[in-house]
Amino acid sequence: MDLKLLLVSILFGVFCFSNAQKEGNECINANAKYCGECIQAGAKCGWCKDPEFLKQGETVSTRCDELQSLIKRGCDDDMIENPRGDQKILKNKAVTNRGRGEGKQKSEARLKLKPEEITQIQPQKLSLTLRSGEPQSFDLKFKRAEDYPIDLYYLMDLSYSMKDDLENVKNLGTSLMLEMSKITSDFRIGFGSFVEKTVMPYISTTPAKLLNPCTGDQNCTSPFSYKNVLKLTSDGKKFNTLVGKQHISGNLDSPEGGFDAIMQVAVCGDHIGWRNVTRLLVFSTDAGFHFAGDGKLGGIVLPNDGKCHLENNIYTMSHYYDYPSIAHLVQKLSDNNIQTIFAVTEEFQPVYKELKNLIPKSAVGTLSANSSNVINLIIDAYNSLSSEVILENSKLPEGVTIAYTSHCKNGVVSEGESGRKCSNISIGDQVMFSIIVTSKGCPKQGKPETIKIKPLGFTEEVEITLNFICECECNQDGIKNSELCHFGNGTYECGACKCNEGRVGRQCECSSNDVATEDMDRTCRKDNGTDICSNNGDCVCGTCECKKRDNPEERYSGQYCECDNFNCDRSGNKLCGGHGRCECRVCVCDPMWTGSACDCSLDNSTCMASNQQLCNGRGTCECGTCKCTDLKFQGPTCETCPTCPGVCTEHKECVQCRAFGTGDKKETCERDCSYFNLIKVKERDKLPQPNDATYPVMHCKERDANDCWFYYTYAVNNNTQKEVHVVDILDCPAGPDIIPIVAGVVAGIVLIGLALLLIWKLLMIIHDRREFAKFEKEKMNAKWDTGENPIYKSAVTTVVNPKYEGK
Repeated sequence: MDLKLLLVSILFGVFCFSNAQKEGNECINANAKYCGECIQAGAKCGWCKDPEFLKQGETVSTRCDELQSLIKRGCDDDMIENPRGDQKILKNKAVTNRGRGEGKQKSEARLKLKPEEITQIQPQKLSLTLRSGEPQSFDLKFKRAEDYPIDLYYLMDLSYSMKDDLENVKNLGTSLMLEMSKITSDFRIGFGSFVEKTVMPYISTTPAKLLNPCTGDQNCTSPFSYKNVLKLTSDGKKFNTLVGKQHISGNLDSPEGGFDAIMQVAVCGDHIGWRNVTRLLVFSTDAGFHFAGDGKLGGIVLPNDGKCHLENNIYTMSHYYDYPSIAHLVQKLSDNNIQTIFAVTEEFQPVYKELKNLIPKSAVGTLSANSSNVINLIIDAYNSLSSEVILENSKLPEGVTIAYTSHCKNGVVSEGESGRKCSNISIGDQVMFSIIVTSKGCPKQGKPETIKIKPLGFTEEVEITLNFICECECNQDGIKNSELCHFGNGTYECGACKCNEGRVGRQCECSSNDVATEDMDRTCRKDNGTDICSNNGDCVCGTCECKKRDNPEERYSGQYCECDNFNCDRSGNKLCGGHGRCECRVCVCDPMWTGSACDCSLDNSTCMASNQQLCNGRGTCECGTCKCTDLKFQGPTCETCPTCPGVCTEHKECVQCRAFGTGDKKETCERDCSYFNLIKVKERDKLPQPNDATYPVMHCKERDANDCWFYYTYAVNNNTQKEVHVVDILDCPAGPDIIPIVAGVVAGIVLIGLALLLIWKLLMIIHDRREFAKFEKEKMNAKWDTGENPIYKSAVTTVVNPKYEGK
């Protein structure tokens, strides 16, 4: 099982390495035929325009490679085409620092600043030049401006169930104006109402019900789909007056036509009076909603067109167009920078919370039964929406990707989808977004594209013009129908021929119809063999064009692609030992190196011993290393004999003085015995063993003056350093220990006495049990006399009359 796991791991590693190589060589995989195609393959790709760059057998696409590889192959820097992208900021107005301070002077300054003059996002316009695979990044700054104008449109459900709510909304204008003045000095409010589509089965179409849809003595207004009651205004009293004139209406089903009303509020900007400021839409209801498809119940099948159809401030096409879909509504709200606040009753909270998840920059608040808490609900929802900034971008051209990284308050950094937004932003706070734009290839033949990035719910945006690098600069100097391309059959550009349609070959010398003829293939076979281009290339126009390898360092070459630079001998896992180059499968060694893998040094200086003899006279110098003929000697110059007789005795005194501070040399130890490295171990098992070390080890056992034994090993390691491992505890003979002996004798006597007592007790128990058994047996065998007891006297006395004869 372990072997299988190992094999799977090896195969997986090879697979990953192969994939990594392929991914890392996108320039080669592109098989580019001209410079423009090469630079679109990736940001690392360059094109060598040197006319003399290609070698025999190499294809035109070999000019396209990674920059370092091209330089290594002999292409000069100034002959490499490698255009780079750049960026220019066209409009960079600083974000507005605007305060709401008290005092006449500041108030006047604030009034002079128009909404369109307030800047919350920077920069506003820039141009990016994109090279395929090369990312271009820029920073986007967002600052939530102080005292920013707000437009709020109150859209209310006027079905009969909202009767008590209407009474509380009638005074909403002045009250909301007062509360919002704490947030902004420039606030406008509007009002609209909705009920339902004016067709069956949503409402009753009988004449009486069309005039008064309510039952009993209730006086209700005629049903309608959507009505714009009040255009956005800064007059709160006017709001109260117009809303106070509104009357409740009615319908048949429970869901309402609120989506029709939201769509008209979003797209009818002129009728509503939206400005390019913060736009809030408060949607107040106590019921659900109809959406796309529900119109079929009333015979309405045309999809909502998303256009404005208000006449005299009333939606006139509710009977003609279906309800909008949620996606359609999301698009229009986003396009018009409208943030939605759903003020709904507790019963419908789950439904509208799900809707909130589908509509960006929206909030849900719980509306009390009679809408008495609507002002606090609006304030809380506005604070929630305005404290979060979410970036969105327009549709990207094909092949273009965009990535966001947010740098929010308190050092919070997020990437991916979370990198689009920052939360908990207060008025005056500034956050940064790092935006990276990357292009793959050349979309739409290099025509400029424009994308926009904006924070949801805000009118401000960043306009980005994308320019694409699709051709090299040298392409402009191309010569059409050049004589260098076989009598004008191609365009000579960037050092190579770009063949006309129907022509192939390095100089466009062949027609594409004649490429695979037998006559041309014959000239691509070496020595009239059967293999075309040695199976390492293709025969094009009678000339071999060698295949490319995934590794850019490896190449086939030669007239028949019979050569390569990667199949030479290796040493130390390096091609030609790292001391030569591979040419046509043979190593060409550097000076002072020889051998089939260039792994044999011709320098004998490393074999010279201290006595100026080659290998100390005990070996031969081969490839810069001594081969000792006497196996007892070792080391780079055959001067060390760690296992020769007398080694233990020779080093005994120095080991004794350095390890234990005893012996004859303890006075001169530091002077005479510093020639080896001493390593102490705790036990004999810790000493190096002959089979463990890669060099000979001598084990020694010596006795000191106190008849104590000490153990050590002596060796010369591979770095020619002398090593001594010694057990740091002496093995000394020990005398008898009296206490254990006495204790043992006493313990033996006590144990023997106890054993005897136990034996005696056991014997007595056995004896008693036998006696008792004998008694029981005799008792069972005893026979008792059943006659009268002679001692017994009866208690009865019989008296007989002697004279009585029985008559």
